[in-house]
Order: sequence, then C-alpha cells, then structure tokens
Amino acid sequence: MFHKVYQLCSQIPKGKVSTYKIIAQFAYNSPTYARRVGTLLNHCPDCKTVADKQNYDCSRIHCYRVIKSDFQAGGFLGETGKEKLKVEKLREEGVFFDQEGCLLNDLRDKVIFKNFCKYED
Repeated sequence: MFHKVYQLCSQIPKGKVSTYKIIAQFAYNSPTYARRVGTLLNHCPDCKTVADKQNYDCSRIHCYRVIKSDFQAGGFLGETGKEKLKVEKLREEGVFFDQEGCLLNDLRDKVIFKNFCKYED
C-alpha cells in the first residue's frame, strides 16, 4: 500500500495540500490509517535534506504537501523542528500558515481530494 500513498502524494500540485486522513481514505479505504500514512511519509524515499539540514528536497513524492486534518502543518522527517522547514517549503509555493501553525482559513480550499472522501471531519 505504500506505493499508493506515495503515488497520491506525487499528484498533489504545487500550491496545494492534502491531509493524512484524506490520503488514508484513498490508499486504505479508511481515514483511520492516517497515522500509518504519516509514518510512511516520515520515511519518504524521495526526501533529502540539504544545506546543513536547513532545507530539503522532495521532488517526486511531495510528502511535505500533506498536513494534519485540523489544518496544522504537522511534523516532517520525524523531528518537530522540521515542521518549520515544511511550513517554509509550502510558503514558497503560496500556502501560508498562521502563528500557531494552522493553514490560513482563506486557503483551506487548497486542500485537494477532500470532495471525494467518504468521511466527515
């Protein structure tokens, strides 16, 4: 199933995001696998840190474009300090978060695949 997760993430275009729950719904047919999706993305084979771990590159899978269903950025690479890198990378693509790390209200339409899910948040 990890191939399905990576395939879905690779379809998220620049300037858009999805959630762990939404990806879980598509990959496993259940939103309860959201944590599993997070674990898989934490071990993303495409993700590489660069420049003394002050930035990263994930050019094919785009794992950094997946956020929590409560619209918080969520962790990245298994380290809480990496959340800042995720937010910075998304900011470069036009996706902005508030001071608490939540996706801005007026940008929540940037969450893709949400209209195709069978669950309610």
